[in-house]
Amino acid sequence: MKKKYTPPKGVTKQTGEFLKKLSALNLPPMVKLTPKQAREQMERSVAAREVTQLPVAETKELRIPGPAGLIPARLYVPRDASANPPGLLVYYHGGGHVIGSLFSHDASARGLCYNGGCAVLSIDYRMAPEDVFPASVDDSYAALVWAHENAEKLGCDPKKIAVGGDSAGGNLAAVVSLIARDKKGPKICYQVLIYPLVDYRCQGDSYKKFGKGYGILEADTMKWFQNHYLGKDEKRHADWRASPLLAKSHEQLPPALIIAAGCDVLRDEARNYASKLISSGVAVEYIEYPGVLHGFFGLTQMIDEADAANVAAGKGITRVMAD
Repeated sequence: MKKKYTPPKGVTKQTGEFLKKLSALNLPPMVKLTPKQAREQMERSVAAREVTQLPVAETKELRIPGPAGLIPARLYVPRDASANPPGLLVYYHGGGHVIGSLFSHDASARGLCYNGGCAVLSIDYRMAPEDVFPASVDDSYAALVWAHENAEKLGCDPKKIAVGGDSAGGNLAAVVSLIARDKKGPKICYQVLIYPLVDYRCQGDSYKKFGKGYGILEADTMKWFQNHYLGKDEKRHADWRASPLLAKSHEQLPPALIIAAGCDVLRDEARNYASKLISSGVAVEYIEYPGVLHGFFGLTQMIDEADAANVAAGKGITRVMAD
């Protein structure tokens, strides 16, 4: 007889209920799967959720030029875009640079469009192990440049370009902000970094505290992502394009909103990145939600903190885009 599941200490009641449902599914651990199997499992899990879609004016499927061919993308247009050209948020989905898609992160992109009143361009960048580091970085920066150059054609304001993403997507948003600064590329007005993966060395106290039993992202899962994306070369783990926390300078970067989960192996690096930006003179709003797990941002209508975080991100975007 299967032992009754008990949620770990410190999580909210709603998070505990979510973990009970997750345990009942008896899904195999990601580290036991191939990347293809892990992607399929994620897509099935998202498809099984019953949520009401937030309304946007329309979505458009696009193909934009990248360094290795066309990059699939999806544009979300806000409902009141006809009055004034909205700003544009270039969004990168999470998934450890191995899993995730436009479909799996539709709710997050849609929520940022709805709550932020901006257009959102969601990017389906190349992933490992088929395309290892720095393929996703190259695609992500190319998408930012294209978005800036084509903003008016998309009905958006080219002077209001933001970047954002969750987890590995937050990693890419942080990295392209550094690249744009160094290359004097598109001027980014805002970074929305949702529990960002900014230190691929995969170490720290939060790894020890939340590395087992706190949802789908465990310490072993991060090592699985690390191995597929970067291999075992420690020099790659410390490359700032993989670990933006380790960049030589964080000065003159765009203002940032950093959203963190209190029970997440990535919690400490989110805190550290906020501190690094602040000490470098960058304006930062840091919001940490206690008792929730990595991935909570996409669990709207299930977890109150997810709804609150989506609204907070929208308010931050609205405020910056209005300046």
